Amino acid sequence: MLGTHTSRIVGRFISFEGTEGGGKSTQIALLADRLRAAGHVVRLLREPGGTPLGEEIRHTLKHSPAGRGMSSEAELLLMNASRSQLVREVIRPSLAAGEVVLCDRFADSTIAYQGFGRQMGWQTVKPIIDFAVDGTWPDLTLLLSLPVEISELRRRQRAAQASTAPQDRFEGLDREFFCRVEQGFAEIAKSSPSRIKTVDATQSVEAVADQIWSLCKQLLNPPRS
Repeated sequence: MLGTHTSRIVGRFISFEGTEGGGKSTQIALLADRLRAAGHVVRLLREPGGTPLGEEIRHTLKHSPAGRGMSSEAELLLMNASRSQLVREVIRPSLAAGEVVLCDRFADSTIAYQGFGRQMGWQTVKPIIDFAVDGTWPDLTLLLSLPVEISELRRRQRAAQASTAPQDRFEGLDREFFCRVEQGFAEIAKSSPSRIKTVDATQSVEAVADQIWSLCKQLLNPPRS
């Protein structure tokens, strides 16, 4: 493992989760810079996407006019089709090469957004996720927690600043949906406390980055036995 007395290098998989407007993109970039400065090879990914096939699916899910009438079931399956390809084409080879994989969203988002937000139920979405990832889960998940009111404000500000960008089908959903998503993330964090670490995303960018770095150092440099 990285940072131990052995010479064998094993990659690490870190995902970032949370509702819209939590600052995931900013924090992933800051963490990547710190990891590279510390000598790690970093692979940056996003979900849905991360592969040529996944990026096509991402466009269909988020921006394509053809996706406007998409059923919740089709949404769930497309999310996991993209994820299955990402795991096999990129994540596993990167981990085998000793890289640190940073992913903007992963399977927990599907539980929160489709399981809770779309009200499909944890018991419905979890078997499909398990089939898609086939045991490949993050070593550490950083949940950037943000109250729904602040999320709404940040989404409105972002939309005003990028008025010419393609409309995101998810960001336009109502408050009730995002309240359910917020509840979903809270339930997921309770279910996996050793993997999922909650970070208060209302703090300053610097404070959030420092807390994330502290958590990642614990993963990459565990105490010697």
